[in-house]
Amino acid sequence: MTDHTFRFGVVATPQDGDAWRATARRIAELGYSTLLMPDGLQLLAPFPSLAVAASVADIRVATFVLASPLRTPMAAAWDAHSMTVLTGGRFELGIGTGIPAAKQSAERLGMPYGTAAERLAQVGATIDRVRELEQADGPGDLRTPVLVAAGGPKSRTLAAEKADIVTLAAGPLANTDDMAAMAEDLRAKAGDRADAIELAMNIFVIGDDVPPWTKQFMGVDADELIAADALTMLRGTPQEMADELQRRRERIGTSYISVNAQFVEQFAPVVELLRDR
Repeated sequence: MTDHTFRFGVVATPQDGDAWRATARRIAELGYSTLLMPDGLQLLAPFPSLAVAASVADIRVATFVLASPLRTPMAAAWDAHSMTVLTGGRFELGIGTGIPAAKQSAERLGMPYGTAAERLAQVGATIDRVRELEQADGPGDLRTPVLVAAGGPKSRTLAAEKADIVTLAAGPLANTDDMAAMAEDLRAKAGDRADAIELAMNIFVIGDDVPPWTKQFMGVDADELIAADALTMLRGTPQEMADELQRRRERIGTSYISVNAQFVEQFAPVVELLRDR
C-alpha cells in the first residue's frame, strides 16, 4: 500500500518551560521523531513553544494543527518558514480549518472566522505563501513539509494538490473501512502525487481506558470505541499493537502515527518495534 516507513510523534502542550524542555528530551530519548503541538488561545503560542523544544532536543517539531482563521496566510507562512530555517529543516507545518472552538479564538484576535470555504481557501493560501518564501530565498535544501488535516471531499482535494502529509480527519468512531475509503479518494485525487503523500493518524487512546479529558473531547467512551472497532483506540500488548498498525498501513497507508503525551511511556515499546520499518 505504501513505501513509507513508520515514524512516530507525540502531541503535547507546554505548561512551563522546564517541563516542556524535559518533554522534548524524553520523547527524543524514546525514539519518537516529532513533537506536535495544537493551536488555540487557551494554550501557549505554538511557534515559540516549538522553537524552544527544537533547541533542546534532536527532534522534528510540528503544529498539529494551525487553525487557519487565527492568522493571515502571510503571517502563518512567515512564522513557518522562519521555523524551518532556524531549526535546520526540522519543522513541519500542520494546518487545517480549525475545530469549532477556533471561532471564539478568532473573535478574540479580531480575525474573521469566515465560511467553511473561506477557511479552506486560507489553508491553500498559507501553503502558497510558504512556497513563495522558499523561492524568494533561492535554491536550497530547506523546504517546509506541510501536513493538512483533511476531512471532507473539498479538503481532501486541496490536500491531494498541495500537502506532503495528510491526516484524515474522521469522526471518533471511524473504522478501517471508513478510513480506507477516505484514503482511496485522496489517492485518486492526488494522481501522480499519490505515492509521495505520507498518511498520518492520531490515536487518542492507548489501552482499554479512556481518560476523562479524552472522553469529553471525543464524546464517546471505551465501550463505544471497542464496539465500533474505532481507529482512535489501540489496544493489546506492544506486539499486538505493532501488528495492528502494520495492518492499518497495509490497508489504509498510514505510516506516521501520533499519540497524546499521556501515553508516551506506554506506547514507547511499540515505537521500538516499528521505528524505521
